[in-house]
Amino acid sequence: MKLKFFLFILIVTVSTTVVFSQKKQSTIDPKKLDTYFAQMAADWDIPSMSIGIVKDGKLVFAKSYGHLEIGKSEKPDANTLYAIASNSKAFTSAIIGMLVQEGKLSWDDKVKDYLPYFEVYDPWVSKEITIRDLLSHRVGLGTFSGDVIWYKSNLSASAIVKGTKYLSKSFDFRAGYGYSNVMYIAAGEVIKKVTGKPWSEVVQERILIPLDMNRTITNPNQLEEKGNFATPHGRKESANFPIEWENWEEIGAMGGLISSVNDVSKWMIFNLNKGIHGKDTLLTAKTINNIWTPHNNFRVDQTKKNDFNRHFSAYGLGWSLSDYHGNLRMGHTGGYDGMITAVTMVPDQNLGVVVLTNGMKSPITAATNYALDTYLGIKVKDWSKELLKLNDSNEAKDTRVADRIKKRVLNTQPSLPIEKYVGTFKSAIYGKIIISNEQNTLRLNFEHSPNLSASLSHWHYDVWKIEWDTPHAWLDFGMVKFNFDNNLEILGIDFDVPNDDIFFEELKPVKIE
Repeated sequence: MKLKFFLFILIVTVSTTVVFSQKKQSTIDPKKLDTYFAQMAADWDIPSMSIGIVKDGKLVFAKSYGHLEIGKSEKPDANTLYAIASNSKAFTSAIIGMLVQEGKLSWDDKVKDYLPYFEVYDPWVSKEITIRDLLSHRVGLGTFSGDVIWYKSNLSASAIVKGTKYLSKSFDFRAGYGYSNVMYIAAGEVIKKVTGKPWSEVVQERILIPLDMNRTITNPNQLEEKGNFATPHGRKESANFPIEWENWEEIGAMGGLISSVNDVSKWMIFNLNKGIHGKDTLLTAKTINNIWTPHNNFRVDQTKKNDFNRHFSAYGLGWSLSDYHGNLRMGHTGGYDGMITAVTMVPDQNLGVVVLTNGMKSPITAATNYALDTYLGIKVKDWSKELLKLNDSNEAKDTRVADRIKKRVLNTQPSLPIEKYVGTFKSAIYGKIIISNEQNTLRLNFEHSPNLSASLSHWHYDVWKIEWDTPHAWLDFGMVKFNFDNNLEILGIDFDVPNDDIFFEELKPVKIE
C-alpha cells in the first residue's frame, strides 16, 4: 500500500508561485546527479535507494545508495530486488489489454459475468461495474477501503473480493475517485477466470519472460534463490528498524511484483516504445491509448501557477496521468510494508525514472522530480530540501496519537472481570477475531492474520491498548473498545488504530460466542 499513490498525489500537487523557465536540454552531468542523490539518501535517512533513468531506449543512469539492511555492510546495485507494490497495477491493466486484443474479454464487460459472487454496497451497482471501472478507481469505495481485509492475511483473493460486499460507499458509482486495492484484486480474479491461471503465472508468461525481466519475481520465498535483495524497514521515533517480508503473491494483481532498477527499466523502455518489444507488438496502439486515457479526473486549480505548469491530472488504467511542463507525464507509486517506490515516464521525451527505496520516510517524489527537471532542461530546484521540509512539517502536525494519549483517564477500572471480555467476534468483511485470556492477560488474534496478534493492556474504562507482537510498518499505536448493552453484556468491539492506510475501524466485529 504503503508513500502510496494517494499520498504521492497529495505531495506532487502542492502549489507554489514559482515561475519556471523552459530551456534547451543541456549536457547531463551524471556526477552531479550522483552527488545530489547521495546527499538526498543521507538527508532523508533512507536505509537504501536505487535509481534508474532511461532515455531514448537505454538505461543511461543507474546508481544506488546506503545498505541493504541497517547495521550490515551489503550495498544495493541496479540488480537489487525491492517490492514495487502498486507499480504492479500497470502490469495488470496491460494483461487485461492483451486479453482484450485477443477477443477474450472487453474493457466494458461486466465483472459479474466472470465473477458471479462479485458484490459491492448496492445490488444494481454490483451488476453494472465493468472491468474498466475496476482499473480506474471509480466504483464508489473510498481510498484504501477494504485493505484491512487482506493486510497480512492468508485469505484467498476470492474471499477478499467477497468481503467487499460489506464495505460502505464513499461516493456514488462513477462519481468520484477512491483508490481501491481490493478492486484490483478482483481484476486479478477476472484474469484468472479468463486464462485459467493465477495472476502470478500470467504476468510471468505475458510480460516478464518476453521483456527479459529475469530477476523479477512474485513471491518473497524466491528471494534467497535470487539473492541481492533489500530488507524492508519500519520507522519509529526517527529510527529505522528491519522487518520481515510479507507475501503478496495471492493479491499480486494489486501489488505483488518484486523487481530491480535494471528490470523496471526494461518495462519503462517497453512502454515508452508504445507496447513494442523488439519486433513484437505486445500492446497495440489502440490498447496503449485506452490505458493512457484519463478515466477519472482530479481537479487542478487553473487560477494559480503550480510547480509543473500543470493543467490536468487524472487516473487512466493502472497509471496516473498529468501534464508536466508541456509533456504528458505518466507514473505510479508503490507502498509495501517497509518499501516505497515510484515509476514515472515522460513519453514525449522518451524519458523514464524509477526510484526504489526500503524505508517508510522515502524521497521518491524528490528524486523523481529532480531527475525529470534535469533531463527536461527545466530550471532545477532543490526538490529534496523542499519536500523533506514539507514531510517533516506534516509529521509534526500529525498529533493523532499524542491527542489520544492526552485524553487517557488514569486510575480507572474496567466494568467487568477480565474473563468476561473473552469471546469470539465476527467481522462481516473479514471473519473471526478472538479475544482470549492467557495468564490473566487479554490476547487479540485475527483468524486469517496470525502476524497481527497482540496483547491487550488496560488503557482506561473499557478501552484496551493493543500491544502488537510484531512491529509493523504502517501502524503502531492502537486501541480496542468493548461495547455493551444495558445489562453489561458485551455486544462487540470498536478498533481505533490511527494511520493513513489500514482502516481497522471498518472491521466492526460483533460478538458471536
